[in-house]
Amino acid sequence: MFKSRGQTGELDDLADRIAGHYDKVWDRSGMRCTFEKGPIDDLGSTFQIRKYPPTADRNMWTFVTCGMSRAYDATPVGLHIFSPVDSPEIVELLVVTVHFHRTSEPLDLWHTVNFGRPWLQGSTCSHGLVSLPYLDGPALENLPFQNKSIKFYWLIPISNAEVQYTVELGIDALKTAFDVAGVNYFDVMRTSVM
Repeated sequence: MFKSRGQTGELDDLADRIAGHYDKVWDRSGMRCTFEKGPIDDLGSTFQIRKYPPTADRNMWTFVTCGMSRAYDATPVGLHIFSPVDSPEIVELLVVTVHFHRTSEPLDLWHTVNFGRPWLQGSTCSHGLVSLPYLDGPALENLPFQNKSIKFYWLIPISNAEVQYTVELGIDALKTAFDVAGVNYFDVMRTSVM
């Protein structure tokens, strides 16, 4: 049962509805991650990060945001990131990204965000690109909600040089460069294509 708060129409259990969306698309239940450092308290008690372990079809961990946007946001979004390992670093990275989204600049499709450190230790990728969820398509991307749709995007780790390339030549040029290089997005040690 959904409950509204005040005139904003924000739902107390929006994060649970989003978690159910991920569970339905991936046909399994995610696990709630714990994180108690940094700006987590600024994100509200219903915000959560969940993780999905590897399967026979997908040899990677998937970490997701539940409640990244609020119900009254003009363009509500959620993010997921893939990782070859189960790591608290990924949880922290998503918390910081959501905090940036909520308190600095709202993120949307094809935006980039500076993680402030490598996404995983030893990587040259210290930024994220908000991308379409190519591995899952529209089934994951869209969750109808009230009179709009919550969009779920893939946060792809990229290098600072790749961000600069996008600024100079555009997102299509970067996508082409990735295709030509045959980028393995899940390789922590991949070299920058620029």
